Amino acid sequence: MKKIHNIVAIALLLTSSAVMAQQETVISFYRQHMNLVNPAYVGVDSMTIATSSLRKQWTGVAEAPETQTVSFGTYLGKNVGFGMTVIHDQTFVEKQTYVTVDFSYKLKMSETADVYFGIKAGGNTYNVNTTGLETYNLQSDPALGSINMFNPNLGVGALYKEGAMYVSLSIPRLLNTKRATNDAGYASVKTDRPHIYLSGGYDIPLNGEFSSLVLKPSAMLRYVSGAPVSLDLTAMLQIEKNFEIGGMYRTDRAYAAMSTIRLSKRFVFGFAYEMSTQPTLAAARNTNEILLQFKF
Repeated sequence: MKKIHNIVAIALLLTSSAVMAQQETVISFYRQHMNLVNPAYVGVDSMTIATSSLRKQWTGVAEAPETQTVSFGTYLGKNVGFGMTVIHDQTFVEKQTYVTVDFSYKLKMSETADVYFGIKAGGNTYNVNTTGLETYNLQSDPALGSINMFNPNLGVGALYKEGAMYVSLSIPRLLNTKRATNDAGYASVKTDRPHIYLSGGYDIPLNGEFSSLVLKPSAMLRYVSGAPVSLDLTAMLQIEKNFEIGGMYRTDRAYAAMSTIRLSKRFVFGFAYEMSTQPTLAAARNTNEILLQFKF
């Protein structure tokens, strides 16, 4: 069985676009965790929010990618928000932890519209287990040993919010950093490029006998030079303000069933079951994601 898992893992390393640690984290519950990519979200609507998520990809493969995230945001007063973000990613041979401190500032545009600007500062620790590459029959560039380091970084973002509608634009990591990449079975050093995130959504209350329902469509676009654009399209149906159910489609051939439930006034639990339509990922099975959120 272990041999079979290694064969599957090697296939994933050679063919999957998510190989060797995604440059930046991808999660299904992006709308509930927006300050991971946009610091303008900390302190939005004068709220204090703590959110955590666990994402385990490809449950049929040992040592497959796993992401753990924790974020916190609160309103300090005088239009200023403060927060922190921690993202830990690990794959077959890579581990990295990204920690930032986030600040936001609100400009009142009208009675119903606000613009928020944000900045995040921090960095990530990055480690490549070059010895572990031998397990997957990959050759490696000797320079890989030089990128086990701490990389400082900065990020910026903006958010326009009016009533039930929002538009978000951000670059969470402005500075280039080095990482490992897989090129046809040869692991070498590559420089990350800044990712641009564009997101938007709108809450649509239904009328008549469906007045207890709210339709929540949203989208998240990710762009980085030299790679295909990735777009998440999500639709959630809120029922009685306590339960949401819906789905997500990602243009790089993945889709998910998602649900959240409000267990108390302040606590929300969510679960997403994601599947890939890529033939090379069929043996890797599904991806599971858990969301925990506290509002104060």
